[in-house]
Amino acid sequence: MSEELPPANDDAEGGTDEPIADGGSVDDVALDPWGSSTVADYRKLFEEFGIEEFDDLLADVPSPHYLMRRGVIFGHRDYRPVAEAMRDGEPFAALSGFMPTGDPHIGHKLVFDELIWHQQQGGDAYGLIADLEANAARGLSWDEIDEHARNYLLSLLALGFDPEAGTLYRQSENIDVQNLAFELGAKARFSEFQGIYGFDGETSVSHMQSVVTQMADILYPQLEEPKPTVIPVGPDQDPHVRLARDLAARTRYFKVTEAYASFELDDDERALVRRAYEALSTDDDVRSEAAAAWLRESELESPARESTIETLEAGGKEPLRPRVRFFDRNATDGAFEALIEAIDGEKRVYEGHIDSFELDREAAEELAREIELDHGGYGFIAPSSIYHRFMSGLTGGKMSSSIPASHISLLDDPEDGYEKVRAATTGGRETAEAQRELGGEADDCPVYELYAYLLANDDDEFAAQVYEECVGGERLCGDCKEQAAELMRAFLEEHHEKREEARELLEELDIRMESSRA
Repeated sequence: MSEELPPANDDAEGGTDEPIADGGSVDDVALDPWGSSTVADYRKLFEEFGIEEFDDLLADVPSPHYLMRRGVIFGHRDYRPVAEAMRDGEPFAALSGFMPTGDPHIGHKLVFDELIWHQQQGGDAYGLIADLEANAARGLSWDEIDEHARNYLLSLLALGFDPEAGTLYRQSENIDVQNLAFELGAKARFSEFQGIYGFDGETSVSHMQSVVTQMADILYPQLEEPKPTVIPVGPDQDPHVRLARDLAARTRYFKVTEAYASFELDDDERALVRRAYEALSTDDDVRSEAAAAWLRESELESPARESTIETLEAGGKEPLRPRVRFFDRNATDGAFEALIEAIDGEKRVYEGHIDSFELDREAAEELAREIELDHGGYGFIAPSSIYHRFMSGLTGGKMSSSIPASHISLLDDPEDGYEKVRAATTGGRETAEAQRELGGEADDCPVYELYAYLLANDDDEFAAQVYEECVGGERLCGDCKEQAAELMRAFLEEHHEKREEARELLEELDIRMESSRA
């Protein structure tokens, strides 16, 4: 049986020099940041887009949020640096933006809660109003945007965001974000926007500019100091995250990779050479041609197998020696010279890169960032992300802000919230007798989602009890909806009270509520 080589790891700093893949689709639904994506099988996101399963690192997260514990937060992209910073008391940040195109609803509460939780764990929290995006991509007037922006911020404050410890801003009023967007725009290409977002000749320049502004938002927490930063979003926003990671890498002065010889290898080829070198490293001197011969005889499978063998054979008797390589991406002459001076031990200097034979990869990354910061660069760390499941609509199907009965607005009258839950679709059987015999289908029930996502709050035992009673046939839908409706009414009553308390606080904050563009 042949052995399949695992895929090469992503570059530690994220991104590549190549155009990234398109937004893509799952179950024939595009991951469209401005659309209304739903996902029937979240496992396909792991396979298609490289999103990692959150459960695999849950044990490494200090005091995980209940949305993490219950699998509502199901995936991540490179969240480990954030979890490590949290655990070790090191700086980290969390940022999320809210496009003010309507009332905030219980689906938005997921993001509010995730942002607030990271702030409570010691992170620098940033909440922004994506008003430029709302105007450019959705065509809302500035007066409409102002009204919705106020409602989003009131709910965020009411749920526990600490504005003294965090940062709130509007895209249109943040000159630092706009300046950073201009610089990032120099690293982006229209062909990428075509591939990622489907932009064409009819797309307005303002819409494209709003994308670059979002990239600047994502990197904004690192302007003063590079640090791990997480962006909590739904999976439909993953194209934004991937582009931001790519642009963060393109701004760096140096790219650090592993290398084994003077010739260049891509990630897949490097993984094969690593395997060959490790197998032959008992020899005093591992030659390129010997590694090529070993690969020909091995049963490793990789699309890069033949190209790697050809490259190694062309290398002839050149010795393979592990090293780290610093590529000059955007470095000034002064930064490149300073890096040469800073690398201790054996090294080789070339026109476009430097090889170090004594530094390990982690130390090399730290040194490259230190030199970059000393010479005016940003030193961005690739942003991370976590992904939560979409909430089902109360009437079945997807939750839609354009269908009032399908969702509960955080501005809804508590009695209206009560009635919407009472009228909600359930995962129950056709009759009470069938329910008692077969049990309910909690996994396909919008009402159970309300318990798991919101109503059970931090009480895992209560959430589990509702689930077990449902699938065990002990809990009937009428009683379950009545309990959920009462809990929803109580939540909205409390939320409205806290929103009123937050009004005075909002007026005192240094954030403009009436757009200067209106």
